[in-house]
Amino acid sequence: MTDSRPPAPMRNEFPLLARNPGLIYLDNAATTQKPACVLDAEREFYETANANVHRASHRLAVAATGAFESARATVAHFLNATTPNEVVFTRGTTEAINLVARSWGQASLRPGDEIVLTELEHHANIVPWQFVAQATCATIRAARIARDGTLDMEHFHSLLSPRTRLVGCTLASNAIGTMPPIAEIVAAAHAHGARVLVDAAQAVAHQPVDVQALGADFCVFSGHKVYGPTGIGALWAREDILQAMPPWQGGGEMIDRVSFAGSTFAPAPARFEAGTPPIAQAVGLAAALEWLIQQDRAALLAHENALRIRLENGLKHMPGVQIVGPNTDKAPLTALRFAHAHPFDVAQFLDNHDIAVRVGQHCAQPLLQALGESSLLRVSFAAYNTEDEIDRFLAALEETLELLA
Repeated sequence: MTDSRPPAPMRNEFPLLARNPGLIYLDNAATTQKPACVLDAEREFYETANANVHRASHRLAVAATGAFESARATVAHFLNATTPNEVVFTRGTTEAINLVARSWGQASLRPGDEIVLTELEHHANIVPWQFVAQATCATIRAARIARDGTLDMEHFHSLLSPRTRLVGCTLASNAIGTMPPIAEIVAAAHAHGARVLVDAAQAVAHQPVDVQALGADFCVFSGHKVYGPTGIGALWAREDILQAMPPWQGGGEMIDRVSFAGSTFAPAPARFEAGTPPIAQAVGLAAALEWLIQQDRAALLAHENALRIRLENGLKHMPGVQIVGPNTDKAPLTALRFAHAHPFDVAQFLDNHDIAVRVGQHCAQPLLQALGESSLLRVSFAAYNTEDEIDRFLAALEETLELLA
């Protein structure tokens, strides 16, 4: 059996988990817990350098600006961007996609243009494109999934044409874990002259995301899914594209000159960061990424995948339980349906055992409709989860299903 023990004890590095020794937290695809270094970094900022950024010359303002721009450089390093100027801080993946849709999309799309998405997408990579398609008279086309939850690549390729202007695709489905062949998708889209936006929200905590190797034009992620704070995330875009995009919000910081006759705007990334940014959250995000960079990431991913396999092997012996989605080559999460119980009831009974899982449509209604499901129960893993937790989950699930039968 594969040894899935993490390379070093981790649970005690996470204060919430340390204070709740009986808690089995398996809702990591929704949000991860935070290591102490992240909490310490935010508190230290407020205690030693709290001021606004880019606006004043006093000592605290200089320190705050330095911390904020250092955080941008950390994100750039984490993604292997060519320059920190390719990184825009946002409130998360959702805002980052809205930024691209409202700025690049409304400036670039014309009637008859097409946006190709997939049935795997989170609502955040669907609804903003619906807004911009309606505003520009563009059309959205969706690549189907196959019966096993993988992307139907034959159908995807059939949707591409000279009218395709943008392809939006997740690196890993938040609902069922499918990881589409992103290199093939990017190459095919570029061959048709289309831009590519990659939603990396479910990937960055588990695998290195190298934007230069990825080859896409836009990449987005959220801090709270990668051991960082809520309210912070990032958009990476190729510098030439970013510099050509118009502002999407107006206010302080994003301007060059303002008069009542008109305004001119700062270069990117400042052009896209109107108002006071999430400074302490950016510092916390940098601490989370630095913490993750220091880990043996290959070992962590092997650990998380081994936990998933341990879970799925245990589920094989439970009648009426079916895994939804691919069986291999997927993110470290497992989606379940039950023949004789509703997922909400199962989740409630598990919560009574102090086991936290996610149940519902997972902000992926088109995906669940394609699967013929109304809701699924999702178990998702992080570096701090253990084999013992998986065994306890399996025992609690078996007991729950017997009660609900």
